[in-house]
Amino acid sequence: MKIAFIDLKKQFEVLGKDIRAAIDGVLAHGQFIMGPEIGRLEEELAGFSGVKQAVACASGTDALLLPLMAWGVGPGDAVFTSPFTFIATAEVISLLGATPVFVDIDRRTYNLDPEQLRAAVERTTKEGRLRPKVIIPVDLFGLPADYEPIMALAKEKDLLVLEDAAQAFGALYHGRRTGGLGHAGATSFFPAKPLGCYGDGGAVLTDDEDLAGLMRSIRVHGQGGHKYENVRIGLNARLDTLQAAILLAKLAAFPSELEQRQRVAARYNRGLDGPVQTPYVPKGLTSAWAQYSILTDRRDEVQAALKSAGIPTAVYYPLPLHLQGAFADLGYTPGDFPVSEDTARRIFSLPMHPYLEDETIDFIVDKVVEAVGGAG
Repeated sequence: MKIAFIDLKKQFEVLGKDIRAAIDGVLAHGQFIMGPEIGRLEEELAGFSGVKQAVACASGTDALLLPLMAWGVGPGDAVFTSPFTFIATAEVISLLGATPVFVDIDRRTYNLDPEQLRAAVERTTKEGRLRPKVIIPVDLFGLPADYEPIMALAKEKDLLVLEDAAQAFGALYHGRRTGGLGHAGATSFFPAKPLGCYGDGGAVLTDDEDLAGLMRSIRVHGQGGHKYENVRIGLNARLDTLQAAILLAKLAAFPSELEQRQRVAARYNRGLDGPVQTPYVPKGLTSAWAQYSILTDRRDEVQAALKSAGIPTAVYYPLPLHLQGAFADLGYTPGDFPVSEDTARRIFSLPMHPYLEDETIDFIVDKVVEAVGGAG
């Protein structure tokens, strides 16, 4: 049995006709940069997410960077985020000269712990070295963070909230789509994401029309009224028209794919709850299931057994950001964020995509249970 961790080939077998037609449309009109598909995609992304504006851009990293630049984040500003995430979340903070302030995660959801967030904001304010400016919660593995207390804290402390929904496009938080849960939301269309293109891509979602206008300027070198008027420092952060066309074709099938991800996760849960710690989804929330991640004290042995059985796995993330060399100057040490560090030692992810068949899921479940029972 050949098992794919994320099966983009199978997806193309199903959606290939529509994807090819979308690509052919771009090849026919030849507007490869900022072609009409960009505007159409932005309208459809905004409509799907329940927000007023979507700004398509070149990557999920640019989607994080654009709102921070538009908000004027820079030296002396503190930006609060999780150390248990991909580096891009904190990298953009440092790129602007601001300071990442890490906050430990909730043991069950792996997302930012609101109580520890409050403590970090109040401690930073009291110390007085940095100005608390922005919170970047991460919707890890497809599960929305807990936005009700986060937004209440932001309102109380006059902070901005940038939702890192790179892994969670399509997820729900008490009936509301991710991307629209903060003042702005960044998502990624990297091929492995729940909605992915065939290269890099991203988008920022927001109800703030002035913010959207600023980001549209920044993504094209700070452009003003025409191509050669530059009114601010910006980026080359445009999404390619070809990628927009591919995303439009995939977006049409996306609701059905989200349903299939729920099926896969539910079947995993039924088989694995007990032998390992399965993902926790709080009441009122729906995950987009970018990854299906489990915890076990015998990770290395279990992964080795699964590899021998032809089952691919991956570790997201083996080293929290506060212990990465890139952030050594922040002065964090082992033990500073014990939940993140413990999770990083024990977590790994199983194959997850909408086209995973029940027979294959059951095979994977059997091998995990067998490996956990036989390990050690």
